[in-house]
Amino acid sequence: MNDNMFAILTPVLTLFICMAIGFSLRKINVLPDNSANTLAKLETYVFAPSLTFMSMATAFTPDSIVLHSTNLLFAILTLVIALAIGIGLSYVFVPKKCYERGVYQYALVFANIGYMADPLVQAMFGDAVLGAYKFFCLPFTIIIYIWGINILTPEDKKTGSTFKKLLNFPTLALLVGIVAGLTGALGFLPDFIVTTLNSLKVCMGPVAMLLAGVTIARYDIKRLLTNKKVYIATLFRLIILPTILVLLIAGARMLINSIFETTITAAPVYFAFFATAMPLGMNTIVFPEAYGGDPEPGASMALISSTISVITIPLLYMLLTLIVPCPFT
Repeated sequence: MNDNMFAILTPVLTLFICMAIGFSLRKINVLPDNSANTLAKLETYVFAPSLTFMSMATAFTPDSIVLHSTNLLFAILTLVIALAIGIGLSYVFVPKKCYERGVYQYALVFANIGYMADPLVQAMFGDAVLGAYKFFCLPFTIIIYIWGINILTPEDKKTGSTFKKLLNFPTLALLVGIVAGLTGALGFLPDFIVTTLNSLKVCMGPVAMLLAGVTIARYDIKRLLTNKKVYIATLFRLIILPTILVLLIAGARMLINSIFETTITAAPVYFAFFATAMPLGMNTIVFPEAYGGDPEPGASMALISSTISVITIPLLYMLLTLIVPCPFT
């Protein structure tokens, strides 16, 4: 368990270091006033599309769909429940229809499924399990880049038809990546292009953390840390929602095994945990910065949820292993 604890803490500490670097560089004016907007646009137009395309092109293949079909069904179930609960709760947090409600919708539906969870899964269980987890997260990724970006974009920045409003660089990269995965087109790309995309995609996480630090530096830290509503949302994000979702997925697995006399492992239960128990992701900072929204609520949520997750993630994981034995060890 000590090794698992260190594996859990490592990406959290990495997060804080990158955020601290961005925060410090902005505070001492090494980075200019417009650096947050510049970093956000690099994320939106370069790093996020590269990561999204490569993820889809390598994971969304016909063989993978067949191999991980059970995990995919449980992932869709997890996502549907998360959407229903998260959207419903957002009306409680923000009764009046406004931009802030979209931020809370995103925060309550989506955790940091990638930058935080990926190194956790890899360090604890290895590359094979990480590959299965990444496939589990595909439905989340698709909805993040189709619906998530849309609700984080201010209404006055959306132009054209509904279809055009949903189109953006990350979404286009997602769609092209899915086609490439299904057709095997990635294998026909020149090596230098694939190498370039792989180099760019690894920038997504660190630059997002730097952006978070730069954005947080704009505001009064005391104000960010004393927003009571954010603490309640963080309680839901880190404890209540993952507990509900993991228990529902565990119950659905037991019911299916009982009715159909199958032997589905506990893998979907653990994947649901890593996809829902992480702190808030950086997109509530990245996309508002890139599209002219207000990044302050996201900055407050990212700062508070990332800090508290140092305690909640290890505790919830230990409870999970006591209730449902880990299938990967």
